[in-house]
Formats: sequence, structure tokens, C-alpha cells
Amino acid sequence: MSDFTGQTESPLSDWMGFETIEVTPARTLVRLRLRLEHLNPTGAIHAGTMLALADNTATKMAIEAQKGTPNEGKFMVTVDLHASMLRNQPGGTIEAEANIVRAGGRVTVVRTRVVGEGGKSLIEVTTTHIPA
Repeated sequence: MSDFTGQTESPLSDWMGFETIEVTPARTLVRLRLRLEHLNPTGAIHAGTMLALADNTATKMAIEAQKGTPNEGKFMVTVDLHASMLRNQPGGTIEAEANIVRAGGRVTVVRTRVVGEGGKSLIEVTTTHIPA
């Protein structure tokens, strides 16, 4: 097992092809240009792909929210995730936008929306994070 101490970026992010567009205290935006391996057997986006994108984006947002606190620089582990699948699409590009719901001393809650072509909502995810 590898030691990821002090690392705030998931190796999965690079492997999946996530492209960070923006990270600010107000929002985090990450894009994914879909490849064949991101799709399910019907040609639509695999739910796991959308969940991984949403979780990765939410984690970046939670890390950003902890800047200037005693948790700054710590990896924010997801301890709870709720998702509502709204629709799907065949390939293309998707983006995840995360916003803080609450950033406390120990618990951070983030809401993330993944949108597809034409800005249509594909999945809405709420995650809870704590510092590792």
C-alpha cells in the first residue's frame, strides 16, 4: 500500500481524466471528456463515472473550504454520500460543480451537481467530509 500522507489529490483523478477548471472558496468546477471506458454497456455514462467525478470535485471543494483552519492541507475523506440520478447521456463531456453547504471545524458538507450536454443535470450529490 502506498503512503499518501500530505497528498490532497487523488491518483484516481488523473487516471479517470478529470480536468480541474476552477477551485475558489465559492465553487469548484471539474470537467471530464468521456471515453469508452467511462460508459456502461448501453453506451450511456456509467453511474460510477459520475459518482467518482462528483466525489472528487466535492473533495477538492472541502479541501478548499478548510484553508486557513487547523485542517488546512489535510485530505478531506468522504464519510457519507447521497446521490440522485436524474438522467443520462451517450458520451460527450460532463462537468461537476461543487458548492459548500457547511464548513465546520470537523465536518464539511458539499453539494455537487454533474451536468451534461446543454447544461442538463445528470446527477445531484451531497457529501460529508472529515479531515484524515
